[in-house]
Order: sequence, then structure tokens, then C-alpha cells
Amino acid sequence: AKAFKALTEIPKEFRTKEIEDKIKEMTEYFLIHHLYKKSHNLSEVSKQGWLKLGFPLMYNTDILELLGIFNKLGIKDERLYDAIEIIKQKEADGKWILENTFNGKMQVQIEKKGEPSKWITMMATRILL
Repeated sequence: AKAFKALTEIPKEFRTKEIEDKIKEMTEYFLIHHLYKKSHNLSEVSKQGWLKLGFPLMYNTDILELLGIFNKLGIKDERLYDAIEIIKQKEADGKWILENTFNGKMQVQIEKKGEPSKWITMMATRILL
């Protein structure tokens, strides 16, 4: 996921054919998995942690970060709908809760786990617009 994100940050005018091909390959990989499911059994979650929204993510990822990548690429695909619905269901009074955090492992606490998150709310709002 982080390699996918990094490649999509390269401005289009600087992407080589190989980079574009890799972005297409990774796009299809994540779409086959509906971002978070097992490809051989789409009724099973592959990575439970990817369903917990967090900030900062460090080396981890979640479905919100992945949806952000697809949003930036302008990709709308029905295989993203499950993940979008999960994001919608997590909304409470126009806000989203910090479910995953590295607080206690960093110099400062960003936000408090279990409380509304400005960062996650901003990212979710961008995805759902």
C-alpha cells in the first residue's frame, strides 16, 4: 500500500511507462481484494486492522488511506463500494473516531483514541464528497 501511494505521488509528467504499468497493476490488485478482503473468498476480511481508522498510520494502512489513493487517481469502481460503506457507517454526528493510534510510541500524542479525529474526519469527508 505504501509503495502504491508513493508511486501515485509522482506527478504524471514524470511517470515512466514502467511506473504507470505498476500503478495499473497495483490498482487492479487492490480492486480484486475490494481493498481489504481475501481474493479467494470475498466474504472474509484479509486484514482486520485495515478496518480501524488511524492517524498517523506510519507503516500501517487502512481503507481510508487506500480510498484516498483511488480518489486521487480519479478511479470510481464498484469494488470500492464496500469500503466506502464502511467509512459511511463509521460516521457519527459528522465526525469519525480515532480507532488506531501510535500514541505512547511517539514524542507527542496526536489525538486521543476513541474520540473524534479531525484528521480522519477531514480525510473521510474528502473521500465521500
